Amino acid sequence: MAEQIPLSEDASALDPALDAARNDHTHEVAPDLAYRRLGIVNVVFVGFPGAGDRNWVLIDAGLPRTGGFIRSAAEARFGKGARPSAIVMTHGHFDHVGALEALAKEWDVPVYAHPLERPYLDGSAAYPRGDPSVGGGLMALLAGLYPTRPVDVGRRLRSLPEDGSVPGMPGWQWLHTPGHSVGHVSFWRESDRTIVAGDAFVTTGQESAYDVALQEPEMHGPPTYFTIDWQDAEESVKKLAMLDPDLVLTFHGQPLRGPEMREALQRLARDFRDIAVPKQGKYLTEPRRAADGSAYEKP
Repeated sequence: MAEQIPLSEDASALDPALDAARNDHTHEVAPDLAYRRLGIVNVVFVGFPGAGDRNWVLIDAGLPRTGGFIRSAAEARFGKGARPSAIVMTHGHFDHVGALEALAKEWDVPVYAHPLERPYLDGSAAYPRGDPSVGGGLMALLAGLYPTRPVDVGRRLRSLPEDGSVPGMPGWQWLHTPGHSVGHVSFWRESDRTIVAGDAFVTTGQESAYDVALQEPEMHGPPTYFTIDWQDAEESVKKLAMLDPDLVLTFHGQPLRGPEMREALQRLARDFRDIAVPKQGKYLTEPRRAADGSAYEKP
C-alpha cells in the first residue's frame, strides 16, 4: 500500500468559527474560494459571497444524488436561484460527475474539461476499471465495483482554452496534471499562491474508509486505485510542488496551508515513488495512456 506524510492541525486551512458564522454549508479558505464536503469527496465554489446569478463557477459535481446539497450550498453562498457561469471539471471519475448531467441541464451552463478527458464526459468512452489490488483499506478493496461508465453532457461540453485561462475564473490558470486520469487538470492562482489540485495529490488516505471518515491532515499521492499512469502522476506532483503554493485545496481531505504543507509537498515530490506508489497493482506494469488509446474503454 502507499504511504502518507502526517501533518499537524496547524497546517489545516479550516476556520470553524468563520464557517459557523457564515452558516452557508461551505468551508471558506479564501474570500472567493470555498468547498463543501459530500461524503468521500469535495466540490469547490469559486466566487464571492452574494455574487448572484452567473457570477461564480462550480468545480466538479460530486457523487450521485448530491445535486441538492450542491444547489443548497450555492444558493446560501451566492443568492437564491444563483446559477454558475460555468462548471469546470478536474476530471470525470464517478465521484466527481455524480450530479453533473442534472445540474448542467437545470442551470443551462457550459461544462469545461481538458480535451483528453472529453470522451468520459460525452458518453463515448469509459474509464479503466478501478484496481482493488493496490491495498490500503476498504475504499481500495471495493474499487472494482466503482462505476466507470461515462456521463454525457456533450451538447454543453467545451474544451478548456488553449491559453491556460479558465472561463469565469479570472486570475486562475489550468495546468494539465495527468496520471490519475489522462485529462486531469489542476488550477493555480499566482496572486495568492493557491492550488486547487483535484486528485493530482490528496490530503487524506483515500484508500481507507477509516482515514476518509477521520480526515486527519496528511500529504498523500493520488488515490491509488484509479491512478492509471504512475510516471505521469509523479511528474504532475513535481509540477505542482515547483509552484511553492501557500494554500492547497484537494478533492479528498482537508485544505492545507503554510510552511509545513509546503515541506510535505516537496517531500512527496522528491520521494514520490517511495511514498505514493503502491507496492503492487496492475497499472504499475500496464499503464493506460491516451496516446495508444488504452485509457479509453468501451462504455
